[in-house]
Amino acid sequence: MTNRIETAFARVRDEGRVGVIPYVTVGFPELADTVPIVTAIEAAGADIIELGVPYSDPLADGPSIQAASYRALQNGVTPAHCIAIVRELRTAGVQVPLLFMGYYNLILSYGIEAYARDCAEAGLDGLIVPDLPSEEDATIRAALSANGLTLTPLLAPTSPEERIRKACASADGFIYCVSVVGVTGARSELPANLGDFLARVRRHTSLPLAVGFGISERRHVEQLAGIAQAAVVGSRVIDVINSAPPDERAQHAGDYVAELAGRTQPTEDRKS
Repeated sequence: MTNRIETAFARVRDEGRVGVIPYVTVGFPELADTVPIVTAIEAAGADIIELGVPYSDPLADGPSIQAASYRALQNGVTPAHCIAIVRELRTAGVQVPLLFMGYYNLILSYGIEAYARDCAEAGLDGLIVPDLPSEEDATIRAALSANGLTLTPLLAPTSPEERIRKACASADGFIYCVSVVGVTGARSELPANLGDFLARVRRHTSLPLAVGFGISERRHVEQLAGIAQAAVVGSRVIDVINSAPPDERAQHAGDYVAELAGRTQPTEDRKS
């Protein structure tokens, strides 16, 4: 399973570019939208796709993803639905790595061993669990590893050196570097000290570094060249989907991801 992640980053490296990792909340705006949206953003140039598992208290997320999660919960979306969507995506021919971005309580409620097994059988590649500190991840990491799944740690600019060291020592796949102190959300500029933070992380790992929280434009992706291997984009993807006519959600999401990947020029309305 992890080979898909390794292959994706190898391709990014060989092509001399920064990879693009869009985020999509499963079941938003409707459950039937997820498969066509994911299919469209894969075709548009996504290298890896994060699938948000809806949760009632998404503490790491800003207003856009909070609202999307709430809408998905109103639609009745559960972790079981999310796993079924992964299976449907693989059946539909989606090849890029798929990761769940979800909170730990959902996994505990489902059952750690069962969750790892069912995710792997569906075709998932790994998990990102934003409220699980690396000091407490041994149990779930063992279950995931036994099923060929990765657990990607999150590190922030405020992470002390020892936490960075420990997280990198046990990590596989890649390291998720949070660009700002705070929650997710589109921002106009990347932090001035981002390069220093990434250099601190790089001293402890040779794994790819992906930067998220605040990235929303192609120029942000380009600014990561030489200091990170991928850009994670969530809130703006959700905003684009939310503002699209119901029958054009997948197309608008695909067009936006194509812009992020440098395949098309940014549209004027999204530049403003």
